[in-house]
Amino acid sequence: MQIKRTDAGYIAFCEPELKPITPDWFTFDYWQDLGDITGSSTGRYTTWFVDPQHITRHKKAQWVLRHYYRGGVMAKFSHDSYLYTGLKRTRAIAELTLLEQLFNEGFAVPKPVAAQIQRHGMHYRGDIIIERIEGAQDLVAQLSHAPMTDAQWQALGKLIATFHQRGVYHADLNAKNILIGNDNFTLIDFDRGELRTPSPKWQQANLDRLLRSFNKEKTKLATLHFNDHNWQQLMAGYLQA
Repeated sequence: MQIKRTDAGYIAFCEPELKPITPDWFTFDYWQDLGDITGSSTGRYTTWFVDPQHITRHKKAQWVLRHYYRGGVMAKFSHDSYLYTGLKRTRAIAELTLLEQLFNEGFAVPKPVAAQIQRHGMHYRGDIIIERIEGAQDLVAQLSHAPMTDAQWQALGKLIATFHQRGVYHADLNAKNILIGNDNFTLIDFDRGELRTPSPKWQQANLDRLLRSFNKEKTKLATLHFNDHNWQQLMAGYLQA
């Protein structure tokens, strides 16, 4: 990872060819002017899909551009501003750093591209760019129209176990932060994630959070293809790993 200063803050990027990167690359308007917005994903806020081939012509993968927004009570006071306590502790740079390490170690995470923070006094705002997982959809989208097999549930459990064994703490492990594509799973959104000493306490809390998310989605869509048997298969895979 390389880091460059900008007029307002810093940009970190994971490949030398991205050295020309500027703060404009982290804005919707920049990509819209190029005609390179290819789609979006809408949750609490919008995440944009962009085609970077105008600026990195040998690239075939699309990128995902995400701005950092606050959630919970703090969002009432500031929807996207955070206290600056050091570059490495900013959410954007910390997430990019973790993704780069996990990706280089062969974990099923998106390929990191770049991140930026822009300072304003004692606070900052942040953005991140990662590669889009081609042909993948989140588990809520998958399970809303088709079930997964027992083997798939077990494979997911094994995957989560490998992250836990490495000490990877995912701060928001939920059904929408797990993608499936070509029968492979990928974990996304490592904001506030970190490497920890493996411990049954936080690992179980991670699993409990995931189960709650499945049950929550089931209350929203009664026909969602999720039940107790599916969860038992996931746990069987987890315990086998």
